Amino acid sequence: MRAAKQAEPAETGWELTPGPPLRAEVEGHVFPDDGLIPNNRKLPFVIYRRALSLERLGFEPERACEALFRSNGWQGVWVDGIYDYHHYHSTAHEVLGMAKGYACVQFGGPQGIAAELKAGDAVVIPAGVGHCLIEGRDFVVVGAYPEGQDWDLCQATEADRAKALENIPWVPLPKLDPVFGPAGPLLTLWTD
Repeated sequence: MRAAKQAEPAETGWELTPGPPLRAEVEGHVFPDDGLIPNNRKLPFVIYRRALSLERLGFEPERACEALFRSNGWQGVWVDGIYDYHHYHSTAHEVLGMAKGYACVQFGGPQGIAAELKAGDAVVIPAGVGHCLIEGRDFVVVGAYPEGQDWDLCQATEADRAKALENIPWVPLPKLDPVFGPAGPLLTLWTD
């Protein structure tokens, strides 16, 4: 599945300098179970290209991502990188905001897609979808999870997959899109 839409960001509580409304290109991808990484056949992995107007903010981009995600009800915010091995979460969905630099990240396991991401991009990873850093330069990412969800760390093993297949169906949908709030495309792409 591949969907492209234009979306405008929700009010975030932090000030933007004057300029035209920001538009983001939105892509959705569904990955099959690869035998070790379950992925998510129901919910698409979503890429928001140019969704975060970091250069227009008056403070550090990491803080801007944190404020945006929190304002949209996503919690457990952290600032770091992405593990360089295939992993996934079976108890939570995850948003990653690219605050600085460039990265090539593989999503959906070894047979998935390699996405080139740069500052200002964001991705929403449904529970079960594998991700792995392939390459990064001056890369800083901000991550968060929907309200009430705690993440676990699963790897491409049969034992983790068995546990994940039990957990994933019970992970609730988020109430708000982490980037665009109540009118965000995630709420259209992810339905029961």
